[in-house]
Amino acid sequence: MKTHSNVSWLRDVNVFAVNRLPAHSDHVYYETVEEAKKEPPMSMRHSLNGHWKFHYAINPNTRPKEFYQLGFDCKCWDDILVPGHIQLQGYGKPQYVNTMYPWDGHHHLRPPEIPEDDNPVGSYVKYFDIPNNMSNHPLFISFQGVETAFYVWLNGEFVGYSEDSFTPAEFDLTPYAVEGENKLCVEVYQRSTGSWLEDQDFWRFSGIFRDVYLYTIPNIHVYDMHVRADLDRSLQTGILETTLELKRSQEKEVMIVAELYDAEGAVVATADMKTNQDQATVSMSVDSPALWSAEDPYLYKLFLKLFDENGTLVEVVPQKIGFRRFELVNNIMTLNGKRIVFKGVNRHEFNGRTGRVVTKEDMLEDIKTMKKHNINAVRTSHYPNNSEWYQLCDEYGLYVIDEMNLETHGSWQKLGKVEPSWNIPGNHLEWEPIVMDRAVSMFERDKNHPSILIWSCGNESYAGEVILNVSRYFKSVDPSRLVHYEGVFHARAYDATSDMESRMYAKPKDIEDYLTNDPKKPYISCEYMHAMGNSLGGMHKYTELEQKYPMYQGGFIWDYIDQALLKKDRYGKEYFAYGGDFGDRPTDYSFCANGIVYADRKPSPKMQEVKFLYQNIKLVPDREGVLVKNENLFTDTSAYQLEYVLYWEGTELYRKKQDVFVAPQEEVYLPFDWLEQGMNESGEYCIHTMLTLKQDQLWAEKGHEVAFGQHVYRMGAIQKERNARGALKVVHGDVNIGIHGEDFSVLFSKAVGSLVSLHYAGKEMIEQPPMPLFWRATTDNDKGCSQLYHSGIWYAASLARKCVNMEVEEKPGHVSVLFTYHFAISDRVEVKVGYTVFPDGSLRVRSTYQASKGGETLPQLPMFALSFKLPADYEQLEWYALGPEENYADRATGARLCTFKNKVEDSLSQYVTPQESGNRTGVRTVKILDANGQGIEVCSVEEPIECQISPYTAFELEQASHPYELPNVHYTVVNVAGKQMGVGGDDSWGAPVHDEYVLKADQDLEFVFDINRV
Repeated sequence: MKTHSNVSWLRDVNVFAVNRLPAHSDHVYYETVEEAKKEPPMSMRHSLNGHWKFHYAINPNTRPKEFYQLGFDCKCWDDILVPGHIQLQGYGKPQYVNTMYPWDGHHHLRPPEIPEDDNPVGSYVKYFDIPNNMSNHPLFISFQGVETAFYVWLNGEFVGYSEDSFTPAEFDLTPYAVEGENKLCVEVYQRSTGSWLEDQDFWRFSGIFRDVYLYTIPNIHVYDMHVRADLDRSLQTGILETTLELKRSQEKEVMIVAELYDAEGAVVATADMKTNQDQATVSMSVDSPALWSAEDPYLYKLFLKLFDENGTLVEVVPQKIGFRRFELVNNIMTLNGKRIVFKGVNRHEFNGRTGRVVTKEDMLEDIKTMKKHNINAVRTSHYPNNSEWYQLCDEYGLYVIDEMNLETHGSWQKLGKVEPSWNIPGNHLEWEPIVMDRAVSMFERDKNHPSILIWSCGNESYAGEVILNVSRYFKSVDPSRLVHYEGVFHARAYDATSDMESRMYAKPKDIEDYLTNDPKKPYISCEYMHAMGNSLGGMHKYTELEQKYPMYQGGFIWDYIDQALLKKDRYGKEYFAYGGDFGDRPTDYSFCANGIVYADRKPSPKMQEVKFLYQNIKLVPDREGVLVKNENLFTDTSAYQLEYVLYWEGTELYRKKQDVFVAPQEEVYLPFDWLEQGMNESGEYCIHTMLTLKQDQLWAEKGHEVAFGQHVYRMGAIQKERNARGALKVVHGDVNIGIHGEDFSVLFSKAVGSLVSLHYAGKEMIEQPPMPLFWRATTDNDKGCSQLYHSGIWYAASLARKCVNMEVEEKPGHVSVLFTYHFAISDRVEVKVGYTVFPDGSLRVRSTYQASKGGETLPQLPMFALSFKLPADYEQLEWYALGPEENYADRATGARLCTFKNKVEDSLSQYVTPQESGNRTGVRTVKILDANGQGIEVCSVEEPIECQISPYTAFELEQASHPYELPNVHYTVVNVAGKQMGVGGDDSWGAPVHDEYVLKADQDLEFVFDINRV
């Protein structure tokens, strides 16, 4: 045992744990059976969370070096909250970087060097009295998470040192504790050798950010337990083997009694044994056990009772058990004998106010949101999570890839290029102990959770002997799980590290190339669908592989939650900030915001697509009935009710509910049962089919929709009735053409070259005339593709055009005005916009784009639309379109044809950087109304159109980097599009939108819509 600290340990790769207790399982323990059954907070634990005394120094030289001495008065120091990050409590500043190390450009360092003058130090002090029930007993302390390295003293005596921010560090305080007041001192350094191993894509913080507590143990104590709940090959017999490591105050005989209870509280197996040893194994078997899966997370409960030599009960350990068998069979990953598909997401621990300090309430909200949206798997990117997360995954049912705290991205990849000349750990065996320590700590803590199917050797650290040895370690201690590591993609000599072919952001074609060329391992995308901003386009191309290739076994979206931090602008209004907003340099700016939920945990519109494409049950309706395809592996559909609804032109005609039974991996066609009356009217029909929960579940209430499918069909010809009565008066002015009818007037300007007035019942509707629009506010994916560079001429074309011709045609019952526009970008691009005015005051608008000659030399169009402004009072929207959430050409499979209402302000999705959002495809009609229900209606005519109605123009959005930079709202901006390109999402740094969702400049385009008054 070392009795003195040394600051040189911070840069010594061989020193990462001094006097730290060996890692162990995360079980709880009690003194009585009654307590163990209820599992209240442990009486043998005492939380030290709360306010601590605190001093902040910018580097080690300015820290109070002797603060741990009893005579050093710290009680006048500031207070800081534990758990919490130093940088979010008024000291230093948070910094966001992705792959580069945070000191890049400030210091030229190579591992294991650390910056001497740029290493903030937090000195923490907690004064406490030993709780009465812990007096005269062994006393220990547990730090669940400290970033990145820390020293501990108690009452002036050195206790220990630890690195690894994301696994517990525990120390024995017994020799140093005193009756009365104790002075606990912790010195936390932001930079250490461990910083080279923690180059994850996240905010760089420091401090005590997880729970801290004292604990004691009884005279006989289960220090560690390894529960192996396996199945024989027939899956009919459960084999439960529990290995215990005991701590005994005296070397006397111990009686161990094990009792296994099912979920209903009945005893299903018992075993007992006596031992004089510190290690013992208790075994039992269960006939035909209920099996654990994410679909049905059935948990047994094991109670271990420890009695002393006198037969007195000393300790009771409760442990939840899930029987399952996960293995490779014929190169396919199987769970309980069935091929598994991961419908997953990567999850950083994050809260928009507190950073990586997450509460149980945060975790519960996350897991319920995931379950509600058909997500069945999570990867703990890229570090072991709070221990409570795994308990929730066990209970609620999520498959877990548990990833060790290792990423050295900046040591081998620079500006996207692979350059591993100084990669760590690589083949540098001097780094193996510190790396292996992280693997051991994760395994020992988490090994008893049935939700964990796969151990991961870390993330984006290239490959080499060290990580290969980590993989060998996992396999040696735990044959019941597989091992994952993606980095071997870059170094195939170490392919044996991973049991599966894992890739990041591989395109669908690349995945198919692998799967059709004699694959040796099952395939997963450990990261795919980079959900940065308005993204997730083309996700269906990945999920379509699930049923096509048995060795394709799913993927994990990047990622779950936007890592954006609440900050106040100069006027005191809160907004979600990203890298660089805190003056942090270097930074990777908004690359931290890739979530399918926002930083406030509200689902983003992208989640609509995720929920649909991740459905385990597919509903495929036609006019006569619905095919129910149950792709669940283990559960039938008896927990759900089938509901189907018939709509005609958006109006509900019939609604029926019925029970449905489809066995797992089976499909059944169910005919609809409804009246035929009213189903022969001409028009558009839509059938919605839904599966909803019959009863409340842990994760959702009764009535929650778990699956959806729709069928749209048309009866008869399109009929658009129009009131043609009344006369039109045409006034040919010198500058304007006026068309007047009963209670309305329309004005076209020769000077402006457009419609300039639409006057209904004394109200002017047009605030800015309609003009051709080719540009959308660039999305994050557009920026990654350099859209402004490649297609920026369409930005210019949207701002400047020349009206070269205006034609007026008067016919009985209508008057037409046609404008022709040319553009400086090419003399071969021509747009015509025609307006036909009818006596009822409605307008038919036809816009055509022609560039068939010479268009092949022009870049792709972001969109082809007409844009105009209404007064901002027209802010109420009523849609009959694909919705209800925003959708795009390549992100519309989860959208349904329906009627819904929202406001113009709702179209501005909460992406951290303003960008294109709020679009709806498949628009039949949208009403734009004021508070009195008056306004206009935009209607499709020949084909459904796309509409985006926003408080801002594309150019206002383009110029703003944050929401607070947007101007005050003065208008309702209406963009009616024939087409808009997809949003993409294969990645956000160059992957193009898939070809079928691109608008090519050499194709002719046309769309038609009506404007009616309401």
